[in-house]
Amino acid sequence: MDLATPGRPRRTAFLLSQLGAAASSRFADRTRDIGLTPSDAGVIRLIGRAPGLSQRSLADRLGAVPSRVVSLIDSLQERGLVERMRSSTDRRNYELHLTEAGKRVLGELRGIAEQHEAELLAPLNDEQITQLGELLAQLANGHGLDRDLHRDVGRDVGADGGPERARKA
Repeated sequence: MDLATPGRPRRTAFLLSQLGAAASSRFADRTRDIGLTPSDAGVIRLIGRAPGLSQRSLADRLGAVPSRVVSLIDSLQERGLVERMRSSTDRRNYELHLTEAGKRVLGELRGIAEQHEAELLAPLNDEQITQLGELLAQLANGHGLDRDLHRDVGRDVGADGGPERARKA
């Protein structure tokens, strides 16, 4: 199907946005099933990849204000998934680590992500999946995006630290 017609854009950006919104919504549903927001999932994943990360470094990585990250970490700590430990090299800082429960949740998240990706890409064959992955990586790199996280992680946390309600357009 040729989406381009004379004088009309291909709508590739729209289709990417539409697919991204659908994928994000489905992933949020999946993480909600295990009691997490997508922001929680992203933070758990980052801490799992970089144990000992400071709250300041996490905020910088997420592009979020530190107070918002404090709320996220407080919530994860209250649920027994993350712990703060004083840094052995700088006593002013806390290092973030996953608890055993947090490590189990990270394993669940990996399974959820694998299932999510398989379902999302099901209409494509292996060659198409490889090609799409390469093209999307090229686009992400060309736009300076961090391929490991959404920079808006933390937006689903309200000013009071609780989850904001999803907004429908």
